[in-house]
Amino acid sequence: NLRPVKLHPQLAAASTLRPEVIQGLDLLIVRELSSDVYFGQPRGIRVLDDGPWKGKREGFDMMRYNAGEVERIVELAVRFARARSGRLCSVEKSNVLETMEVWKDAAAAVAERYPDLRYSTMYVDNAAMQLVRRPTQFDVIVTGNLFGDILSDEAAMLTGSIGMLPSASLGEGRR
Repeated sequence: NLRPVKLHPQLAAASTLRPEVIQGLDLLIVRELSSDVYFGQPRGIRVLDDGPWKGKREGFDMMRYNAGEVERIVELAVRFARARSGRLCSVEKSNVLETMEVWKDAAAAVAERYPDLRYSTMYVDNAAMQLVRRPTQFDVIVTGNLFGDILSDEAAMLTGSIGMLPSASLGEGRR
């Protein structure tokens, strides 16, 4: 899923942020769209049969990525970043999620193959804060499905409305 976030000057007043914070805003969020908790297995709802919450409903969704999936989406993001300013930020949460450790390592391995790339990583909670604090620090962001869903909706508000941004969901080999 490609989510361009570009502020058109005539729409700057629609943003809730100060004009000097969003001036010149032009970033792209590359969101992985076929894995993560939206598609992970196991998933479901069950009634607990023991413990202190016996008889209560529990929901569960598996967050899952393999290195190949991450490499595929990061390669795409690298192509966009190199065609733009050469800056790529991978957003993850590897400090608490093992799935995101795999993401972080696979993304870094791809980035190492491109010495001209200015590559950085950021935890998702910090990225959410930085998008409203100083959004122009970003050029291309690559992230997983769940985090990309949330961050792209947040970024849309920088331009004034989620309805102002185009997006595309592209299959492999299509542009």
